[in-house]
Amino acid sequence: MQQKRIFGFNRNIFYTGLTSFLTDVSTKMVYSIMPMFLLSIGASKTTLSAIEGIAESTAATLKALSGFWSDKIGKNKPFMILGYGISAIAMPFYAFVWSPIQVLYLRFIERTGKGIRTAPRDSLIAGYAINGDTGKSFGLQKMMDNAGAIVGPLIAFGLLYAFPRDYHGVFLLAGIPAILGIFVLIFGIKEVKKSKEHLLGKFRFKDYSKKYYLFLGIIFLFTLGNSTDALLMVKANEVGVKVVYIPLVYLIMSIVSVALAIPLGTLSDKIGKERILIFGYLVYAIVYFGFGATSSISMIAGLFALYGLYSAATDGIQKALISDLLDSNKQGTGLGIYNALLGITLLPASIIAGLLYDHINSAVPFYFGAGTATLSAILMAGFYHHFKFK
Repeated sequence: MQQKRIFGFNRNIFYTGLTSFLTDVSTKMVYSIMPMFLLSIGASKTTLSAIEGIAESTAATLKALSGFWSDKIGKNKPFMILGYGISAIAMPFYAFVWSPIQVLYLRFIERTGKGIRTAPRDSLIAGYAINGDTGKSFGLQKMMDNAGAIVGPLIAFGLLYAFPRDYHGVFLLAGIPAILGIFVLIFGIKEVKKSKEHLLGKFRFKDYSKKYYLFLGIIFLFTLGNSTDALLMVKANEVGVKVVYIPLVYLIMSIVSVALAIPLGTLSDKIGKERILIFGYLVYAIVYFGFGATSSISMIAGLFALYGLYSAATDGIQKALISDLLDSNKQGTGLGIYNALLGITLLPASIIAGLLYDHINSAVPFYFGAGTATLSAILMAGFYHHFKFK
């Protein structure tokens, strides 16, 4: 397990982050303009939300299966190559779609790639974390993800500024960084195969702790109010942010998340991941309440900055806490179940939000999300105190 360190991180963790950076440049080039593209070809808010929910949920079971299989064979890299490869190949084909149903097909294929790679990738990060610094290691992953989410929208903005509403041109170019990421993955990661006695046997629910399942319950509740970010971009547009500037608004969130992901991850290793998650859920509640109440462009910019703080305080730290609750030979499976839960829950969450947006008003889905986040923070506080003093 002793390998060369790069900037204080195990080489496998660093190159995994670099692969994620390049892939996120591609996906965020597409994702930052996809809501506006879908609306331009006749999709409703409900359709937009449903596409995201269906694509994530239908591929969600693969996250658990790939995690379990990577534990069985003691290897993560093959699943990562296959998963990132599928997404990279699918990306440029968005340039040839003209209807929402075609977008759904491609989103399903692309998310299938994510479903295959996610749990094995997270298991690799947990397994190579130095001195148990899982929060810091997942913080690097989150930082690299969001660094890609800065570069991707900037490229999309530049292309749309030069060629207004040429969505298909942006989609065509989006595959290039993802393909570069495959080469980084193939040549950068050198995985050590686990010995047979450390491989996972059969899956049994009783092998996972009560604490693990209770935490998954809190995650389910929170995710039920955490619908697709596409609605945030739609709301920004309705408040008055022009389409060409939507990628830049989304960029604010990514910059804040990049700046804070590693510091908050490192802090979580010191003071407890539960405390940081409570804080993150409360920030999310404030952000979503603000999106429901505001009609100010300047307020939208501030809310996206706070959304970056929430992202840095939750996404990677949730995975770090999950990995801390699992034995090393069960991390792929346990993280796979966690990621599958997120994907499956996104479908009802997105449909609920889309229906509320279309049939009541634009504020209600955000108030709903603020409510579930507040309740999740309360339950997380109870979770922390129960197991701390037990």
